[in-house]
Amino acid sequence: MSDDSGEDIGTENTMRRRADESRLKIRLLLRTNRAVVTAAFAAFIFVVFMLYSVLLSPSLMAESQTGDTVETIFSTMISVLVTGTTLVVTINQLVLSQENGPLGDQRQRMSDALDFRTYTQDLLGAVVPADPSTFLKELVRETERRSEVLDRIVAGNDDELEAQVTEFVDSIHGNAQEVEDELSGASFGTFEVLLAALNFNYSWKIYQLDRMTSEFDDVLTDDQRRAMDDLNTALAMFGPAREHIKTLYFQWALVDLSQYILYVAVPALAVAGGMLGFVGSETFGGAMFLGVPVLTWVVGAAFTVTLLPFLLFTSYILRIATVAKRTLAIGPLILRESQR
Repeated sequence: MSDDSGEDIGTENTMRRRADESRLKIRLLLRTNRAVVTAAFAAFIFVVFMLYSVLLSPSLMAESQTGDTVETIFSTMISVLVTGTTLVVTINQLVLSQENGPLGDQRQRMSDALDFRTYTQDLLGAVVPADPSTFLKELVRETERRSEVLDRIVAGNDDELEAQVTEFVDSIHGNAQEVEDELSGASFGTFEVLLAALNFNYSWKIYQLDRMTSEFDDVLTDDQRRAMDDLNTALAMFGPAREHIKTLYFQWALVDLSQYILYVAVPALAVAGGMLGFVGSETFGGAMFLGVPVLTWVVGAAFTVTLLPFLLFTSYILRIATVAKRTLAIGPLILRESQR
């Protein structure tokens, strides 16, 4: 059903379907483990390097015999590794430096967090869960509960109002069930918690609630207005809660990224140094493997290894940038054309 302006009241229950994007793209950008994405990028680089080395003329083997191709490649990679790794880790530390500060700032942060927790406790009427996934699930459940109250209160009033509210509540139920199922068993530190939060499109629901409140202003009773206000409050609470969880995840991911880049940068430097100092055109003689000179296989593999820090960085930034773009606005603002 649509309202008089031709807008659909209900929406799809997942971010991918609302954005009308391919399952493969969303899986690559968001769902797939970053180590798997990095490995896929590395495999692609290795294959392309081998194709270039074998199919183009002169081949890598011929180039290495007449010049210092291998030395040039890996001397450059050493400087890139040292500079790039230092820069990435420094930037990550600058992002995380907002967590550090004098006692007064830390006290204010604690006070703000406790104030939000107290307000949420009043909203839920129960102790606020400490686990992020359970916390988000309780907010979604409270939204469901208040939508059911609204659905009961508008029954028997204006037919058009009742029809729109019924469709609106059904949409909330479907979306909420999808999110609750994804949050069940999800633990913070994995992307599943944030992905489930992204699937709950509270912005559209707040807009539809405001629209119905304005459109049916002349027929709403005091109880119905109160029920709409209560539902609006629950939906509005989900916004800052999701943004807080998103910020924590970004910080968590940046710490992991810094650690992993350092883990792979040291072996990459060792490989680049070994190739620079000990491998040349005469190292493997004319040995062949699968019809390709062994030197070409070794250089291709070593070159791919030295790129691992950059590929790992790319895989993490793809996810972080995608989430950041999809959560630029807070509140009833819809930035993506496909979701308007």
